[in-house]
Amino acid sequence: MLYLLGQYFSEFYGPLRLLSSHIFLGGIGVVTCWLLTFILLPKFMHKLPTDRGRAFAVDASKSIGKPTGAGIIFVSIFLLVQILVLPLSFEILTILTLTFFAMFGGWLDDKSDVAWGRVAKGSLDLVLCLVTMLVITRLEPFQVWFPFTKFVWMAPAWITIPCGSALIWIVINSTNCSDGVDGLSGTLATIALTALGGLMYFILGHAKISSYLLLPHYPDGAIWAIMAFSMVGTLVGYLWYNAYPSILLMGDAGSRAIGYLLGVFIIQTGNPFLIFIVSGVLLINGGTGLVKVALLGFFKIAIFSNIRFPLHDHVRHNHGWSASQVLMRFAILQLMLTIVLMMLLIKVR
Repeated sequence: MLYLLGQYFSEFYGPLRLLSSHIFLGGIGVVTCWLLTFILLPKFMHKLPTDRGRAFAVDASKSIGKPTGAGIIFVSIFLLVQILVLPLSFEILTILTLTFFAMFGGWLDDKSDVAWGRVAKGSLDLVLCLVTMLVITRLEPFQVWFPFTKFVWMAPAWITIPCGSALIWIVINSTNCSDGVDGLSGTLATIALTALGGLMYFILGHAKISSYLLLPHYPDGAIWAIMAFSMVGTLVGYLWYNAYPSILLMGDAGSRAIGYLLGVFIIQTGNPFLIFIVSGVLLINGGTGLVKVALLGFFKIAIFSNIRFPLHDHVRHNHGWSASQVLMRFAILQLMLTIVLMMLLIKVR
């Protein structure tokens, strides 16, 4: 909306040309998402359902009774702000719509008296991921570039659709499984979104820089970066209230929508291996538990029998880490992993 104002009315009033600047729109998105989330969360948190606790989770009783499902508030804020600041297209509108469905599905689970089963939630996530990949690929070959090499592959749709769907599905559920310690999932997602936004705006979205670094150039990179940075602003506003000891929780409404967007942004970079760089700790913390459950449930194979999952429960239960220690140590690991590997990714060929 603002972008169109800048496009069509800047000739009548010069300063309106700022509304055609992606970096200006990104700044508006970040600040607006942060302020609205910070202001509106405490005003509406009393309308949220209360947490039931998680079976077998460490200190689960401490979360019982807290408002949960805050994602229905801050993800809605994010979506409305994107309509305001983004140059809209069919693809962008579809991704925003699917983000809404990821949020709303999580919200229905948050407010349900009986938690949804893993199969039901996993199946709904899979449908969402498949539709997403159909929209992104348009059933055409999709450009994939590999880390530490100049090799670029035009992957056929019959490969990219199932593989991309699996990637987004894994990120959704890893993010959801990591939402068990105050501030942990939100902080790790903030690090990942900041890295992805920076990569898409300053490198992949910039023709000269991407050419100099021998990387593909994506003209829409800046648009996806605006979305990533806007979600960072939203999460910062949420984390103010979710910092230990938290007064509210994001619930599935937040974690599933955030995980969905993380997966989409990774796909949009054209390098699926970025999942290990920007979300490595999320994968280890939550994703390895998914592997354990899948092997036990479908193949009756028991692995990691002496390790509790998500991993944040293991270090708290077996090693005595406090919630604050888990948050800081996991965040430090992810930050260092992202910085070091991102520099290698960008420069080494």
